[in-house]
Amino acid sequence: MRTRMILFIAFIPVFLGLLAGCAEVAQVGTAYGESTGKLSKEDREALDRLVGQTAKAVRPMNDQEEDYVGRAVAATLLSEYRLYSNEALTAYLNEVGQAVALASDRPLTFGGYHFAVLDTDQVNALSCPGGIVFVTRGMLQKIKSEDELAAVLAHEVAHVNHKDGVAAIQSSRWMEAASTLGSEAARKLGGAEFTRLVSTFEGSVDDVVKTLLVKGYSRGQEKAADQSALTFLQRLGYNPQALAGYLERLAKEQGGESKGGGIFATHPGMAERAASAKSFISQNKWSQKDAPERDRRFREIVGKG
Repeated sequence: MRTRMILFIAFIPVFLGLLAGCAEVAQVGTAYGESTGKLSKEDREALDRLVGQTAKAVRPMNDQEEDYVGRAVAATLLSEYRLYSNEALTAYLNEVGQAVALASDRPLTFGGYHFAVLDTDQVNALSCPGGIVFVTRGMLQKIKSEDELAAVLAHEVAHVNHKDGVAAIQSSRWMEAASTLGSEAARKLGGAEFTRLVSTFEGSVDDVVKTLLVKGYSRGQEKAADQSALTFLQRLGYNPQALAGYLERLAKEQGGESKGGGIFATHPGMAERAASAKSFISQNKWSQKDAPERDRRFREIVGKG
């Protein structure tokens, strides 16, 4: 009976704390419980700790934690694919990518944006939480201009902006990780709690990697990323039509290559995305923007004739 009473009294301050968004409200409840004799001092302290851990468990991932997860995701991808060794190409990719990132809705992240080429013929582009973006050699072979390159990078930057990678982590897994981070055992960096934290972190990274390489994002997430990318391109002076044209070209290839992995396996509905992008451009009355100088630079660095 006493245990049931404690749980009932505990529920009230926790519920109030979640509604108000702060642990202080819950502590008022436990203080009242102690003052009226409903709770002992020990019970009050235990409940205050529980409230604090619950608050941490339901909070969103902060920027620093997102950066840690993103770096671990990048390391996992680099265990599957090696980096392409071409300093001029990597520098060029970062010039375009950093410009796109600065024009985005989230120009600054905890660890900053970083862009690199993966040495594989597979056609894909991948963004890790926090701002690490990879483009494959196979993808670069499909791209025909700097504006298309900017479009691809803008789409990946949009995924970072929207925190789609973080959203791929199972909510129950993150709640467990956040709760463990708030425990005494985690702060002492030892014991079963720390082991569980490591396992949970690895599971969180796996959730993101599987989404990037196997499952893909939802059609709604892809559409939102396309629309944000188009906005970034327009802000920066690139041609928004480049994204629609690139998607149309990929749509024609999708059927025959869908079993080959890469973007064709994880990004269904290319034709639908292309039509949606064209409609979005038309609604905003954005015109075609030709840039011969950018095209020349792209051909010189990427090696297109």
